[in-house]
Amino acid sequence: MKKILFTLVCSLSLLFAHAQDIQGAWTTTESDGKGSEMEHVLIFANNYFSEGIFEKQSGKFLGTKGGSFQLSEGVLQLLFEFSTIDSAMVGKTDAVTFKINGEELELGKWTWKRLDNGTPGDLHGAWLISGRKQDGQIVKRDTSGPRKTMKILSGTRFQWIAYNTETKQFMGTGGGTYTTVDGKYTENIGFFSRDDSRVGASLQFDYELKDGDWHHSGLSSKGDPIYEVWSLRNP
Repeated sequence: MKKILFTLVCSLSLLFAHAQDIQGAWTTTESDGKGSEMEHVLIFANNYFSEGIFEKQSGKFLGTKGGSFQLSEGVLQLLFEFSTIDSAMVGKTDAVTFKINGEELELGKWTWKRLDNGTPGDLHGAWLISGRKQDGQIVKRDTSGPRKTMKILSGTRFQWIAYNTETKQFMGTGGGTYTTVDGKYTENIGFFSRDDSRVGASLQFDYELKDGDWHHSGLSSKGDPIYEVWSLRNP
């Protein structure tokens, strides 16, 4: 009995260690066969993930997919909530073998290099927009429906995605690097599905964590004032 309990504790400890190790951002590149490199950035935050794909040199958006995940021994169970690669993937689960070797992640046929482990940014996690300020009042938004706007952040990378899990519709995404310093949240846009010309731009916002929610204010990419509230997704 003691041996069985010891084995169970060891297995749970190993699973927890892998769950911690995989958190953060990873990258890999491939050739498009035409002389350009495609970069993939994969973010794991809590129980959610996203993959952004874009031309490494220009930042031209090429595709994205993501959703939630679970770990079992050596296997990553991916449940897709959005995909521009194939909308038929939405709602389906894919089991992929994985192995972490130091700063490298072997995931299926791909080898990824670690970009960060969830630090140093203050906002590591998967967030859903849950409110906006209108006429001086914060109007709450239901986050339980199929229409979602998620922003997922590692320690240095971010990606936002707007999508609908019921219709499998994808509305837009953008991502890049970010910093959180002295109450200022700064995004550096690395790709943007709606307008490639925005690549390279930087946007700075005020941010504050209040009762676990992320309050975010400043000017949008169009120059319009915004005040948003984001709430962490439950595991």
